[in-house]
Amino acid sequence: MLRESVYLMSATKSIPDVLTQPESNSSPLVAEQKRPQRVATIDWMRGLVMVLMIVDHASMAFDAHHIDHDSAMFPDATTMALPGSEFFPRWLAHLCAASFVFLMGTSLALSVERRVIKRVSAWQIDKDILTRGAIIALLDLTLISFGSGKWVCGVLMAIGVSMMCMALLRRLPTWALLTAALGWMVLGEFVTGLVWAPPGNSSKLAAFLVANYSSPTVIFKYPIIPWLAVTICGWVFGRHLIRYSAGLSNVSGKMVLWICGVGGLLVFAVVRGVDGYGNMFLPRVDHSWQQWLHVSKYPPALTYYSLELGILFLCLAFLRTIEPRIGVRENGIFYVFGQTALFYYLVHRLAFEIPATYFGLRGFDGLTATYVASVIMLLLLYPACLWYRKTKTAHRGSWLRYI
Repeated sequence: MLRESVYLMSATKSIPDVLTQPESNSSPLVAEQKRPQRVATIDWMRGLVMVLMIVDHASMAFDAHHIDHDSAMFPDATTMALPGSEFFPRWLAHLCAASFVFLMGTSLALSVERRVIKRVSAWQIDKDILTRGAIIALLDLTLISFGSGKWVCGVLMAIGVSMMCMALLRRLPTWALLTAALGWMVLGEFVTGLVWAPPGNSSKLAAFLVANYSSPTVIFKYPIIPWLAVTICGWVFGRHLIRYSAGLSNVSGKMVLWICGVGGLLVFAVVRGVDGYGNMFLPRVDHSWQQWLHVSKYPPALTYYSLELGILFLCLAFLRTIEPRIGVRENGIFYVFGQTALFYYLVHRLAFEIPATYFGLRGFDGLTATYVASVIMLLLLYPACLWYRKTKTAHRGSWLRYI
């Protein structure tokens, strides 16, 4: 790691644009002229899953037939009806959490290594990671919990705590991080089974770390360790992009994505086909497409990891392929949403949850209300996110940099 750091600090390529550099033999001068200021592929992917997410959250608030039994904790999880019209948008939203957490790890790695190269002190880097992580985690315990009318330890908690963990884990070598992350994805079901016997809740401590707990007053849906594994994978990928940029690897990030994407889907097909270990106690009960895709998200099973990360990797590889061909529109909808993801998340969650919780609109209709609310919210969010991006850019040193 020390040799790599010295080499990276002397590298002449620009770290902020490692994803957007041409992976061909074009001249550095041409590459420099064509490079955008942000990593468009990451922003596009964030923006895409934000649109998918808004449909699921609208359904969660207003759809009386919302499907969310993606966990063996529910006694009817393997027997409940999964009508395609309700299940498909729910399943599409499964990509959201995996994408956010993985891309957070990637972005964090790129950001931290840039600051290391600029000789920012290790303490300052750690302090910034810990501060931002703590703020993100607290948003679940404050704003999101208020909107939902109960204590929520959800995806923001998982993202924030995972980010804070990286302040320490970033010092470990890549092989150790990758071994730990992949090891958990494969063996985590065994460990989880030691502290949780579904159906039903685990203890709250077990739910915070590895399992699941839900009551009318408290919800633990995103245990820290399984989602930290996804963060670490994102970090390792970001570190690889830096190695490739500095000439320490001959394998491009795009090639890694294609290989891992196909590999992930193959693992999913095998494990889900065998229908035993790897499903986090939520096997399929027939050969319908709904049952094949009805994998455990709470907590994530090996089938969830392999399917959702596999899809994510292929989407990123595709976006990376088309980016040089189509260019980057500064005000493109996915680009804007991807650059303002946390602001977007907070606004639409509260806009849906507060009327559902406090004004009796929870489950008042069906898919019609879901799609109408989603479209209206997207139309309102686009100008709001444009305004927020402009405001945040104009006040780079303010507290807005944490949102």
